Amino acid sequence: MNRKDFIRTSSVLAASSLFFKAKGGGFFDQSIRVGLVGVNGMGWSDLNALLKNKGVVCTALCDVDERILEKRAKELESRGIHVETFIDYKKMLVSDLLDAVIIATPDHWHCLQMIDAVNAGKHVYLEKPIGNSILECQLMLQAAKKNNAIVQVGQWQRSQQHFKDAIDFVHAGKLGKIRLVKAWSYQGWKSAIPVVPDEPVPAKVHYNEWLGPAPKRAFNPNRFHFNFRWFWDYAGGLMTDWGVHMLDYALLGMKVSDPKSVMASGGKFAFPDDAGETPDTMTAVYEFDDFNIQWEHAKGIDLGPYNRNHGVAFIGNNGTLVLNRSGWEVIPEKGRMEAVALQPSLDHGLDKHMENFVEAIRQQNPQLLHASLEAGAHIAIFSQLGN
Repeated sequence: MNRKDFIRTSSVLAASSLFFKAKGGGFFDQSIRVGLVGVNGMGWSDLNALLKNKGVVCTALCDVDERILEKRAKELESRGIHVETFIDYKKMLVSDLLDAVIIATPDHWHCLQMIDAVNAGKHVYLEKPIGNSILECQLMLQAAKKNNAIVQVGQWQRSQQHFKDAIDFVHAGKLGKIRLVKAWSYQGWKSAIPVVPDEPVPAKVHYNEWLGPAPKRAFNPNRFHFNFRWFWDYAGGLMTDWGVHMLDYALLGMKVSDPKSVMASGGKFAFPDDAGETPDTMTAVYEFDDFNIQWEHAKGIDLGPYNRNHGVAFIGNNGTLVLNRSGWEVIPEKGRMEAVALQPSLDHGLDKHMENFVEAIRQQNPQLLHASLEAGAHIAIFSQLGN
């Protein structure tokens, strides 16, 4: 920095400091303007959690389904929040309306939208899994590094205290030698998808923009909105949808990254004739030097291992620690260790995750992030290996 730039920058910072002191706050109390791409479902939850933070304001919404876009804009308007609306996310990114963007679109859009966002100088909160292929994850990492971007991935368990406490217990060694880690997702409410014929594109739906980089197909309601998860064009089924959550903690607990080999088997065993493509039942085994990580998933039933519909279990010689979003406990081998009663979750993971994202932005420090893009990319690839 030369002398002229130094004086100019110092003057701006000094003026900013005086302004925020006059307002009764510090330098890092300035507003963060955020836009949301993908306003249905989890995107809406993400935005509302982010808006709980002081100084965060929503200025823009973007969606290719104008019906939902209009609905969400009206909901915000009723709360005194006026936003600009967009169909084309690129037009939103080049506007001067925002500092950060939430990307909560179907998986097949994450890569392009995240890269465009960081190239436009925006901070990003990115829903999981971060990409729909190994190559996409690699390209996203390159773009974030090039732009020195702050990107938080939506694996909000990384901000929950009871998950940290459970992993600390695993690392303490009381379970003895861990020979197997199980991770699973049994989702009873996700049942068969009836086969229905293609339809005309609904009014106010910009279907070509929804397809984006995916293969061109006639509109079918089965593939639209939530159910995109069960079609290879757009996502990876339960293996990636839930695998990135539970397998993430399997790796953290064992302090490992890359397996020696992966083998998997599964199929449409429960609903062989429904409209979905991804396996409704599947097992994947990740081989490491002296233990295995085993993934299981099933649609239409809830009775997973240890009578839980999702979780991670660290199976040691002395006992087994079982962990999920509700809490954690230790089930001992008889006479080898003391049981640990259920330690329940006492906080709200998504809220804490958004607090962490805001802190990293205000401090301009990506090292503060609980779920960095690097972490999100690694577990997305790890899950994709199962598929």
